Amino acid sequence: MSTTTDLLPPDGTPQVALVTGARGGIGRAVVAQLRAQGHRVAAVGRDADRLAEVQAHAHIAADTTTPEGAAAAVAECWSTLGGAPTLLAHCVGSTLIAPLHRSEPPQLRELLRVNLESALFMLQAWIEPLRGAGRPGAAVLVSSVVARVGVANHEAIAAAKGGVEALVRGAAATYASLGLRINAVAPGMTATPLTAGMLGAPALREGAARQAPLGGVQSAEEVAEAICWLLSSRAARVTGQVLPVDGGFTAVRPVVK
Repeated sequence: MSTTTDLLPPDGTPQVALVTGARGGIGRAVVAQLRAQGHRVAAVGRDADRLAEVQAHAHIAADTTTPEGAAAAVAECWSTLGGAPTLLAHCVGSTLIAPLHRSEPPQLRELLRVNLESALFMLQAWIEPLRGAGRPGAAVLVSSVVARVGVANHEAIAAAKGGVEALVRGAAATYASLGLRINAVAPGMTATPLTAGMLGAPALREGAARQAPLGGVQSAEEVAEAICWLLSSRAARVTGQVLPVDGGFTAVRPVVK
């Protein structure tokens, strides 16, 4: 049987990339951009039939909110594309917009399962075959602006994404000596299927656009570009960081007119 090192692509060749949440707006855009860069990309999602719509080199049906599902996704990527994934974009996520006093315990547990537990299990599964392989890798998780600045009625998702950001910093410190870089992006309001209901009415979209100092509502492709940059060799000196992609929402206060 081949070793982990045998199955990793040699230097100078396209890498194997694993993208979870690949049916979502950001995940789908990441898959497209990584493919355009010449990488071999495995798209991961829970629904095999709907996942087939995504243009990828491999389609893997797995529930990455469980340790078994996350490990299975990495193993199937390995066997299908001929190498352990050295690039990981974990784009699984959900949201809950409600004050804490109106949030039921099952809702809170589900939110933590999808957003925080999936990040823990997926990162753990990705790291395992790369340990000791002598080859660098890069992973990007997805946080949110609400983990970085207080936004009313977002307590639960802020807590979950805050955990993701802490995970990024801790894991980056642990695995830096192995050449594994681990970062995150923290998007602001982004036009995706998940936010379609919030942005559907013109008045709601205009209100969201006014929240960002740069104006407008960003696209999934713009967030994906930041993710792919963090995965690339151009970000070779970047690890343990959370990059806001939010039009200046968390850092800049526009002039009030």
